[in-house]
Amino acid sequence: MLRIAVPNKGALSEPAAAMLHEAGYRQRKDRRELVLIDQDNQVEFFYLRPRDIAVYVGSGRLDIGITGRDLLLDSGADAEEILRLGFAASTLRYATRPGGVRDVREFGGLTIATSFAGVVSAHLEEHGVDASVVHLDGAVETAIQLGVAEVIADVVETGTTLRNAGLEIIGAPILESEAVVIRRTGARGEEAGAEAKVRQFLRRLQGVLVARRYVMMDYDIRAELVEKAVALTPGLESPTVSPLHDRGWAAVRSMVPVQDAQRVMDELYELGARAILTTGIHAARL
Repeated sequence: MLRIAVPNKGALSEPAAAMLHEAGYRQRKDRRELVLIDQDNQVEFFYLRPRDIAVYVGSGRLDIGITGRDLLLDSGADAEEILRLGFAASTLRYATRPGGVRDVREFGGLTIATSFAGVVSAHLEEHGVDASVVHLDGAVETAIQLGVAEVIADVVETGTTLRNAGLEIIGAPILESEAVVIRRTGARGEEAGAEAKVRQFLRRLQGVLVARRYVMMDYDIRAELVEKAVALTPGLESPTVSPLHDRGWAAVRSMVPVQDAQRVMDELYELGARAILTTGIHAARL
């Protein structure tokens, strides 16, 4: 049975559960439930603090896990990223009071407060900067006001929280993060049975990612315009084209990126296509 770590709370929890549900796995109904066995899919889910997941996976206690790239790198665990999941995007950035230091190279001798001490320490070392790093579990933006540090490093989505605290973002991003699937480093291929289960799990999640990025588009078009129409909707390999009962017309079906769907519908209509429909894709295997 495949043992999988899932975030039990925070920004990663609900999107991870939704993705697993779309991939066909059972998910807990009670947030107090810490372990869930999905007998049909031969999977056991463990609901853990997102920050702890990399440690459990890296130790080999659990086979794979879903966590943030920032939490994986900060943990120092013997685990690696094997699939990007496309949600919970964030950026780790430095911030300080306006008029202060402007770049990481000016941090020498200063104190930086952060919840990601491992990532920040590695970033400072990479730039050859000798600065102190103070680890805080939360409310990092108050560290400067309380005199704990001159600079902070915090996760930024919109920057509103930092601006409200009278701080401004400085320097280049430290790390671009998102939700990822992780596995113990070097674990691939160790056990044939486990490897097959992991590949199946990843295929299911990849199918969800594809389904979220595309819609299925159907339309009717005059036969002499098919080539121009399919140039607008090439699909992944090639669109399906079928003759209609009314000679001189064809029905076309193709996968189209979600963000392009409305524009493509407009262009098809101008070309002469009619009965243009889009439908959501719930699962996919490519």
